[in-house]
Amino acid sequence: MSAITKRYDFVLFFDVQDGNPNGDPDAGNLPRVDAETGMGLVTDVCLKRKVRNYVQISPKANEMGHAIFVKEKAVLNTLIDEAHEQDDVKKKEKGDKTEAARQWMCGKYYDVRTFGAVMSTGKNAGQVRGPVQLTFARSVEPVIALEHSITRMAVATEAEAEKQSGDNRTMGRKYTVPYGLYRAHGFVSAHLAAQTGFSQEDLDLFWEALQNMFEHDRSAARGLMSTRGLVVFEHATALGNKHAQELFARVTCERQTEGPAREFKDYRILIDGTPLVETFKVVSVAG
Repeated sequence: MSAITKRYDFVLFFDVQDGNPNGDPDAGNLPRVDAETGMGLVTDVCLKRKVRNYVQISPKANEMGHAIFVKEKAVLNTLIDEAHEQDDVKKKEKGDKTEAARQWMCGKYYDVRTFGAVMSTGKNAGQVRGPVQLTFARSVEPVIALEHSITRMAVATEAEAEKQSGDNRTMGRKYTVPYGLYRAHGFVSAHLAAQTGFSQEDLDLFWEALQNMFEHDRSAARGLMSTRGLVVFEHATALGNKHAQELFARVTCERQTEGPAREFKDYRILIDGTPLVETFKVVSVAG
């Protein structure tokens, strides 16, 4: 399929209830927080991981061009080497092999042609700048990270059991955010899509993933996470008709209640002052 020819900008809202949306390994897996403002953070890497995971289990997972390059336990250089073993790449002149391998990787791996990748770590397949880019998600209000002590009625080793004289208990901790509504921004470049072959079908799958990715990422640590709103601004051209910040300013969020927020109905998402009713909305941007 041919690459998309229009630019898109989008706003994504999602929330967490009694869970840790994105732990910081450098801080004992505490939920990420802006230390100056108290706003909760979720990295772009975290969100892209969830998109990749959704594509892996989607109905298109077994179709050509929907493999995932950056996946759990992958050996990336081995996958890059595979590109150089293709006949179409082998027959290229030395100076053209890298570009041929790059194009093969874009054709095979959904995440490479969507988010880009650095593929010069082994046999060189070049670098790809992806047409889809995401910002960190930031909570609309400050969040609080709660610490909970938990007990397991078992131990891992006989030595631990002997130390406890058979009591066999293990203490631990987990961290949660009671409630947080997060907002992220994203961009889709038609010019970069032309370089990677990112198509309308790929874009539709991306929108689908953003709406459904939390439904298939359940765990005790995550709590209850849900996509609450996806507003997509569709420009008429590849260059676009408006600055992204002008469009993002049209999407606002206001409080409906007083006191600490503990559920989504404590907020209201609006576009141009009108409440957002559907989870997914596409807005055409006129010139």
